[in-house]
Amino acid sequence: MAGAKIVLGVGGGIAAYKSVELLRGLVKLGAEVRVAMTQSARHFVGELTFQTLSGQPVFTDMFDNQQDADIGHIRVADGASLIVIAPATANLMARLVAGMANDPVTSAVLAATCPVLLAPAMNVNMWNNEATQRNVETLAARGMYFVGPDQGFLACKWIGQGRLSEPAEIAEAVAQLLSAQDYAGRHVLISAGGTEEALDPVRFLGNRSTGKMGYALARAVVRRGGRVTLVSGPSTLEAPKGVQLVSVRSAAQMCDAIVNARQKADAIIMAAAVADFRPVQVATSKLKKHELGNSPTIVLERTVDILAKLGAEREGSWPLLVGFAAETTSDPTALLALARKKLLAKKCDLIVANDVSASDRGFASDQNAVQLVSSEGHEDVALASKDEIAHAILDRLSRELQAKGPRA
Repeated sequence: MAGAKIVLGVGGGIAAYKSVELLRGLVKLGAEVRVAMTQSARHFVGELTFQTLSGQPVFTDMFDNQQDADIGHIRVADGASLIVIAPATANLMARLVAGMANDPVTSAVLAATCPVLLAPAMNVNMWNNEATQRNVETLAARGMYFVGPDQGFLACKWIGQGRLSEPAEIAEAVAQLLSAQDYAGRHVLISAGGTEEALDPVRFLGNRSTGKMGYALARAVVRRGGRVTLVSGPSTLEAPKGVQLVSVRSAAQMCDAIVNARQKADAIIMAAAVADFRPVQVATSKLKKHELGNSPTIVLERTVDILAKLGAEREGSWPLLVGFAAETTSDPTALLALARKKLLAKKCDLIVANDVSASDRGFASDQNAVQLVSSEGHEDVALASKDEIAHAILDRLSRELQAKGPRA
């Protein structure tokens, strides 16, 4: 969100306290945020809190000569990339429908030419009321966007729909509206995490993959308007909202899930660390130490090479195929050679190569540094967060997709 100018409108509801966390999240992502509050909102959260976190004066009073001169509704709305209202109360939405401009929030919306995102929050009965639902339909028909409300325990002690979406979810909706929608109409199949090959009911052979890279890719595709099927090995991560998650455990299960989902995919990104071998025999009960002896032998067999299978079986050049090469060499020349070899052997369009032996990147880390290798050459992506790496990969893949046009 670097460089984005966002207006955060705060309505008068108890959920206004969550707007403080939303503001922190937007500022942390690099946005410049100006806050406008209704008089009712000031009963729940003081403007000094928002001013301190935003580093900007807060617009609270349309009849304050100083405020109107410095940060009036025209100045607040002028040049805004997006207006997000959280919480958007039933009363506030009704006044937006009527085109009223009798407070800093509604006046800023009426003067704005940028997109508007509403995050409703109210009692479940107020949300379900016919008047509120008609107002939501009207605002949506005018081109306004919505995130939430969620189901849950409400401040009024009721349980139902009306809970303000979590700040992270609202921030993600903001990011999506501010992002290029170059994956709109595209279906991307992504694998993530490691696989577990059972030895017995309690033990398995596995690897150190956590799924962070694959999940970051899924989140980035959704942000850019695409549809995602995420085939994930065991992971503690929460799947991004809007993603179709298929959970698997073994390499064989991952292969089946990917083969079943590949027909309608425009691109497949194999970010998972799939086991190359599995035990020939899997014990039906826990293996005991005294039964195995001091030097037990485990006989292994090869698993299906999913990436090679996808490359060999695809229809012409569809879907586009992206593989990962996790190596343990810090020599960039050697890493590039290994990636080029894999690119040809697996018939991929792009290989993402990285050194997983460094302590500040790779498995279980929140950051990485990669080489993007294709038949046209290679591109170095310096150490960055995995979210940034994901967008760098998607930028490269997007150019390929645009050159090929829509899939028949």
